[in-house]
Amino acid sequence: MEVPPPEYTVLHKISGKLPYLPPSLRQVAETILKEPAAAQSMTISELATSSGVAESTVSRFVRELGVDSYKALSREVAEAMFVSRSAGAAEADGPERLVYEGIARGDDLAAIVGKIERSSVQAMRRTAQRQDIDALTRAVAHLDAAETIVFVCMGSSSIAAEEAVMRFTRAGRKCLLFRDQSIQVMLASIIGPSDALIAISDSGQSTSVIQAVTLARSRGAHTIAITSAEDAPLAAAADIALFTSSVPSGGELYGESVTSKWGQILVIDILYAAFAAGRYDETLQHLDATYQSGIKQSRTP
Repeated sequence: MEVPPPEYTVLHKISGKLPYLPPSLRQVAETILKEPAAAQSMTISELATSSGVAESTVSRFVRELGVDSYKALSREVAEAMFVSRSAGAAEADGPERLVYEGIARGDDLAAIVGKIERSSVQAMRRTAQRQDIDALTRAVAHLDAAETIVFVCMGSSSIAAEEAVMRFTRAGRKCLLFRDQSIQVMLASIIGPSDALIAISDSGQSTSVIQAVTLARSRGAHTIAITSAEDAPLAAAADIALFTSSVPSGGELYGESVTSKWGQILVIDILYAAFAAGRYDETLQHLDATYQSGIKQSRTP
């Protein structure tokens, strides 16, 4: 029997905000995420004590989440725990090895279509929820000031990078993307303060991508990481980290699923849209020029 995927809960929201919270609020978030079953029954005083903060800090945390009251937060945590238990009930006998995310032995084509659709929508929704406006604003400012935008990536993350090159080139910004990781690293070693580098890695652990970011940053270039893991080395290496939320995979047997790319493309779309909106008339001129020179003649009348 197919089990519906968990809905987006307050625990997902807390996890998404975690990288951007100030230290005191982060302590509250980490306490809840570490032991949500215990946190749901704590009083505000007990949660404050467990987190090592004042009650007023917990109240600030509640407001930061956009929740009406501490009581409402406790209720939402309890609901999230119920959703999690319901989703996990089908795995009581232990996880099954999967050939693709969520696809079980014996699934028919209709079930496969439904599962892939839901996991794709879920990845997009959770990525949108994880976006921090301040981080996006700073990233767009760097792209706006950059003479050249350099992209570094590995494997299927190049899908998002190539989409970004097309969009930003059409908006009038010079872009560079090489498939060869050695050339990516060499390029990172010669760019400077007038350039920006965007690194894309779902795991945030790709060695060559981290190396490129480290080199570019040491030379004064502005570095932006797009990854799903806030504790990944890539997030720590970059000036700014923007987070995606891919649906968990079935392990390393088949590699990353395509649904993890939807989050990367969504972040690229947001960066492009904000960049283009800030240069509205200029972008329209570039869009027209690039269409006339590179697209129009390729279309059949």
